[in-house]
Amino acid sequence: MEKNEILVIYGDNPMEMAEKISEACRLEELIGDRSKRIGLKPNLVVSRPASEGATTHPEIAFGIISYLKKNGFNNIAILEGSWVGDSTTRAFSACGYKHLAEKYDVELIDTQKDSCQTIDCKGLKIEICQSALELDFMINLPVFKGHCQTLLTCALKNNKGIISDSEKRRFHSLGLDKPIAHLNSAIRNDLIVVDGICGDLDFEEGGNPVYGGRIFAARDPVLCDAWASELMGYNTDDIPYISLAEKLGVGSTGPAMIRELNKCPEGRSLSDCFHRPPVPKPSGKIKLLSKFIHEESACSACYSSLVFALSRMGRIEQEKLGRVGIGQGFKGVKDSVGIGQCTSDFEYFCPGCPPTGKEVLSFLREQLKRQKDNYPLTII
Repeated sequence: MEKNEILVIYGDNPMEMAEKISEACRLEELIGDRSKRIGLKPNLVVSRPASEGATTHPEIAFGIISYLKKNGFNNIAILEGSWVGDSTTRAFSACGYKHLAEKYDVELIDTQKDSCQTIDCKGLKIEICQSALELDFMINLPVFKGHCQTLLTCALKNNKGIISDSEKRRFHSLGLDKPIAHLNSAIRNDLIVVDGICGDLDFEEGGNPVYGGRIFAARDPVLCDAWASELMGYNTDDIPYISLAEKLGVGSTGPAMIRELNKCPEGRSLSDCFHRPPVPKPSGKIKLLSKFIHEESACSACYSSLVFALSRMGRIEQEKLGRVGIGQGFKGVKDSVGIGQCTSDFEYFCPGCPPTGKEVLSFLREQLKRQKDNYPLTII
């Protein structure tokens, strides 16, 4: 498989698709030495099954590990760290990876519990988990999905799971784009196999899955994300960390050479003999709700809880609330209504690090009630 290629396979059997794409990549040739330490890095941001659109289908990891074992590779680990506020151990179980590890005798590494080493990532020092630094070959298994702050999360952002929780918080204080790009300048991205089965196109934590029915593979994470951004209807300029990573020499935005693996009888087109679902588009809910959010370096978990709560409210309620503060940039700041522990100096704030969407919704409705009691309004 060439560096400028993206391989795509369509279907509804993720394990079989993953085995076929591994074979088409000539994965055994890419790795070489059978004694190499191989790591699989799925996206297990939360403890939810893949069908909800947030986490990597375990069947994809099953298919790749099955292929590796058949070809004599046995030094394999699965490593991941869920987002701040969730448990990787719980995610391993809820998402099917504990069963996978037992079946194939592979190691599970919770990077939330891993030791870290500070690495100079082309001018930005970042704490990276030791288990990731010790790999000889990394297979990145992101989910093709939306994100409430960066719009897209795919290959480059998925590697945020191999840094410490404290570093994840710092990434948000720095603004996500720059540290994501710099992180990828210092870690392995030997092969990316993207789960495009049913990602949520708005929320990193899932809940609104949209069926895509595809898996795609690349050797260049920048090329991978550039193509993924196009699939979702964005320009690469809309996702700043892609061009930043390209400038740091992580990879190239393309053009990509797309190779579709599904074969049809001679004389028939792919669309004639195989159902290829249309490319789904993001709903744009985040853009509509952002006018009610005053964000300064907010963490994803906290931000998505606020977005979830706002999406449950009517437009009149949203308008009456006005803009709600959220993020680390509000530490020590006095204001009116805020979400999360970072806004504890606000007159009214919803505690938690992060609070749940349910807690935020309850808090916001309390604020509406307070407004009504203090300033009775008649809605015509």
